[in-house]
Amino acid sequence: MVTDLDARLTAAEILALGRIAATMVPEDAVSGMPGADDPAILDDIARSLGRDLPLIREALAAVAAKSGGAFAALDRDGREALINDWYAGGGAPAVALGRVIVGAYYRDDRVLLALGHEARAPFPKGYVLEQGDWSLLDVVRGRQPFWRDDRVVPAGES
Repeated sequence: MVTDLDARLTAAEILALGRIAATMVPEDAVSGMPGADDPAILDDIARSLGRDLPLIREALAAVAAKSGGAFAALDRDGREALINDWYAGGGAPAVALGRVIVGAYYRDDRVLLALGHEARAPFPKGYVLEQGDWSLLDVVRGRQPFWRDDRVVPAGES
C-alpha cells in the first residue's frame, strides 16, 4: 500500500534534486532568470512529481551513484559533464527528470516575465500564432491510412 508519505521526496532527495536542477538550469542574474533550484521552483517540482516519482527517485540514485555520492562536491563543469554524460543514456528516468524540472521552471511567473510573456495560463485568453504553410500537411493527408479500422462490421459484410 502506498501512503502519502511514500508519495513525497525526502529532505535528502529534495536537496539532491535542487543541486541537479541548478546544474541543468542555472541562475542568470544578468537576464533576471532564477535557477531551477530557486525555492519556489524547487517546491513546484517536488509537488508536481505525481506518477513520475519512482522515475525521479531512480534518476536521483543514478546521479548519486555516477558521482560516487559526491555530486555536490564537484565543481560546476564537473557537475555539468556528469549530468550530460548520464542524461545521454539515462533512459526514462533522465527524460522524466528533465521534464519535471523544465516544466516547473517555465511555469514560474518570474521566468515567463523575463522571457517577455504575460504571467498567466495560456487559456482562456490564448496566444496569437502566425499562420504556417498548411500545404506541408498535404503529404500526410495523401498517404494511405496505416491504422486498423475499428468499425464494427455486421456479419456477412466486409
